[in-house]
This record gives sequence, structure tokens and C-alpha cells, in this order.
Amino acid sequence: MDGNGRWAQARGKKRIMGHKAGMERAREMAEVCGDLGVKYLTLFAFSSENWNRPKEEVSFLMELFATSLKNESKKLNKNNVKLTVIGDKDGFDAKLRKAIDKAEALTQDNDGLYLQIAANYGGRWDMVQAAKRLADKGEAITEESIQSSLVTENGPEPDLLIRTGGEQRISNFLLWQAAYSELYFSDALWPDFDGGALKAAIDNYNQRQRRFGKTGEQIATVSH
Repeated sequence: MDGNGRWAQARGKKRIMGHKAGMERAREMAEVCGDLGVKYLTLFAFSSENWNRPKEEVSFLMELFATSLKNESKKLNKNNVKLTVIGDKDGFDAKLRKAIDKAEALTQDNDGLYLQIAANYGGRWDMVQAAKRLADKGEAITEESIQSSLVTENGPEPDLLIRTGGEQRISNFLLWQAAYSELYFSDALWPDFDGGALKAAIDNYNQRQRRFGKTGEQIATVSH
């Protein structure tokens, strides 16, 4: 969800106001995905590298995250959304960890939209923590064992990975899981990426042929 700060600066506002607008857009995206029948939505909210940003901005983001979890969890539960936060939660203070635990516990039995918030997350960190978990258990390191030890162990690999803000890179996001994801890059800054933009991205995805190493002819034969 890239471009919050630039969105605010373009309007003569502080960067933190862009993050507030971005949070409101995230709420809308969850609603739109539910309406469209999307089963899994993962939002990259805060990367493990984002700690390097100005302290004032990081502090505001942490407070915004905690407040949003408190304010939105009941609504998510009412709408049958299951919320999970993926990332290194040990990097957060006790107040935020408690807010995460409460929101996850409240929504854990829901079976509608599965919403994952990637916070203090990095794809390299995810693979390292998976390898450590396997080593601690004395298990062999295979593709299957790593897959089941990632923080996304209970969900499928993403079909479509969208990045807003005009950047064309995945910036350490779901590196293992996105091996065969379709990539879509939008010039829209995240607060401007509305439901129509999401539908356009999905329409673009639906026009693609996903081969997973096979030939186009093989896929065409199977589809018919």
C-alpha cells in the first residue's frame, strides 16, 4: 500500500495524514473484496525496513495501528472477517501486541474474508524464521516443510500481487509465497486506489494465462 506520504505532501499536509487516509482506504478494500467474493486479502502495512523512517512517523503508525485494531475489530467480526497479523510481533510494544491478540481472538472463528495484515514483516525474515523453526524441531528442510513453517502457513499462495504508488518492485513482500503470483503495478497512490481500481486490476488478472511452467497449449487443453 504505497504512496500515503506522497499523497499527503502533494496536498500540503503532513505525511501522517496520508497514513490516516490510507487506513480508511484499507477498510474500503476489505469491504470491496468481500463483495467481490475474494477469499484472501493480505495488506502490507509496515515492513521490517520501515523502522528506518522518522521516529515521529513510526510512532504515529504504531498508534494508528493500535487504534484501528480496537475500533475496527468489532466491525470485522460482525462482517464475518477473520483477521490475522503476520510479521515479527515481538518488535511491537505490549499495548500493540495486546490489541493484536484481542482482535485475532475476537475474529478467529469467522469464515468469510480472510484478512492478513503484514506488519513488521519482511519476506527474508519469514524464510529465516521458518528455517529456525525447522532446525529447532530437528526437521528436514524441504520446500514442503518451509512452506508449512512460514507465517502464512494456513493460507494459499497469492494469485495476484498489487503494488500502488508507481513503484515496480515487491520490496521484500511474500518473497517465497509470490513465486508464481501475477504482478500488477499501479501509478495510483494508495489513498487514491479505490474499488474501481481494484476491479480493473482483477480484470487485468483475469485476462492472463497462468502456465506454472507448462506451455500455453497444455493449459488450453486442460481448460477445455
